Amino acid sequence: MSEQFRSIRGIHDGLPADVRRWRYIEDAAQRVFARYGFSEVRLPVLEPTGLFIRSIGSDTDIVSKEMYRFEDQGGDDICLRPEGTAGSVRAYLQAGLTRSGSQRWFYIGPMFRRERPQKGRLRQFQQIGAEWFGVSGPVEDVEALAMAHAFLNELGIADLSLEINSLGCPACRPAYREKLVAYLQARRQSLCDTCNTRIEKNPLRVLDCKVESCQAQLTDAPEMVSHLCSDCQTHFDALIAGLEALKIPYRINPRIVRGLDYYNRTAFEIVTGKLGAQGTVLAGGRYDGLIEEQGGPSTPAIGFAAGLERLAMLLPDIPGVQPDVAIVAIGESVRVYALKIANQLRRGGCRVIHCGGGSAKRQFKLADREQVRFVAVVGEDEMKSEMLRLKDMQSGEQTDIPVQDAIVCCKRMTPS
Repeated sequence: MSEQFRSIRGIHDGLPADVRRWRYIEDAAQRVFARYGFSEVRLPVLEPTGLFIRSIGSDTDIVSKEMYRFEDQGGDDICLRPEGTAGSVRAYLQAGLTRSGSQRWFYIGPMFRRERPQKGRLRQFQQIGAEWFGVSGPVEDVEALAMAHAFLNELGIADLSLEINSLGCPACRPAYREKLVAYLQARRQSLCDTCNTRIEKNPLRVLDCKVESCQAQLTDAPEMVSHLCSDCQTHFDALIAGLEALKIPYRINPRIVRGLDYYNRTAFEIVTGKLGAQGTVLAGGRYDGLIEEQGGPSTPAIGFAAGLERLAMLLPDIPGVQPDVAIVAIGESVRVYALKIANQLRRGGCRVIHCGGGSAKRQFKLADREQVRFVAVVGEDEMKSEMLRLKDMQSGEQTDIPVQDAIVCCKRMTPS
């Protein structure tokens, strides 16, 4: 017996029920982002590995442990993209858009990380991201957060919470980093191995550790939001004022540090309590140094991303496409005519299935299973008169009518 292949662990098929939810989310993003002047871009799935080493940081879990990285037949070191921001910045610079004013982009597509698969965390996952290049002020931060908030409202997802923080800037973060490192080193014996590794390389990530024993040691840890320079404090205060003016509820969470090295100042997450440990459904922040890090001019930017699978888990079932009409062809002689009738109905805007011919009983059973509103019966008499017999499956009424009249009837009686 031949081997039956299965999908790779952590990489799931998008079956019709899943795709209906994804399309619902994508359509909402298209509508809302357009209102804020964002345009869609489509970026490569494959990128040079060095792009992420430079952008995300070689010490991050994504680069050191999770990337799908390989050498192709030409000897190039490439990878499947683990996130969208670095590739967006690469495309922005490659297209020479740094002197073209601010750019508002969004993208939809798969990302890849070799993490431990669990609920809401996959190795191939669908993501919606938005990037806004060339803007530095708190007004743009408020606009980005307002767009994220409006997007989730458009989906009708309840019980979400916006949490915000400031990660400071190169002027104020070094002094804070020294205080944090001193605090952590004094508690090194009580921290997990991962946290001990991060103390020297990326101490802010220690604050994000999910190990309970580590969290117990971090109760009184110094917080970046309490050590901001005057410029960062002014920026953060204006962000809060903007959210309050728009009546967008928020909570300051000093433990939001984000998992990537390139963030500064505004950082945020929108979370839910309905997905357990994977409760973050949308997250992002400001990354003013990333474009310069990739070789471009100093260019401020802000962005966010949301996972479609996690959002889909919070949505009810989305109904599938419901056919309006089923074609029942009686007799081999009407096969071609029945195909023409189906084609005319579809061109008129009706959703049509052809029951394939054969016995009338089998075809009517198929039409019943599809729950169509109408059955169009086509036999030799209908073919000779260039008509069809339209049966309303709800009322049981049937009448012989021309195809054009059947189109009008079906479109009037079935939802669009």
